Amino acid sequence: MDLAVLKCGKCEPLKLGVHAGALGLAVLCGMYNAAAWLSRREMHLAVNTVMYTALTIWEQQHVAHHLAELRRPETEAPPAQPTTAETVEEVAAVAAVAAAVLAA
Repeated sequence: MDLAVLKCGKCEPLKLGVHAGALGLAVLCGMYNAAAWLSRREMHLAVNTVMYTALTIWEQQHVAHHLAELRRPETEAPPAQPTTAETVEEVAAVAAVAAAVLAA
C-alpha cells in the first residue's frame, strides 16, 4: 500500500493536527485525573495520571517532529527512501521473527 500520508514530508499539516489534538486531549485527561486523585486518592486515578503524562510527552515529541518537517527548507533533500529490495528484505525479516515468536 502506497499512501502519501505515510511518507515523511507529506501531509505534514494533517499529521501535525492529529498529534496536536491527541496532545491536547492527553493534557486535559491528565489534568482531570491529577485533580481527581488529589481529592479522592484512588489508585487508578494516580495510574491514569502517570499514563496520561507519558502520553503527553510522547505526543509532544510527535508535534515537535512535524513542526520541524514543516519548517525544513524545501531545498533540503528529503530522507532517502529504501529500495524495493530493501523493503522486501525488511518485511521478510519481520515475518520470520513474528513466526518464531508465534511458534514459541
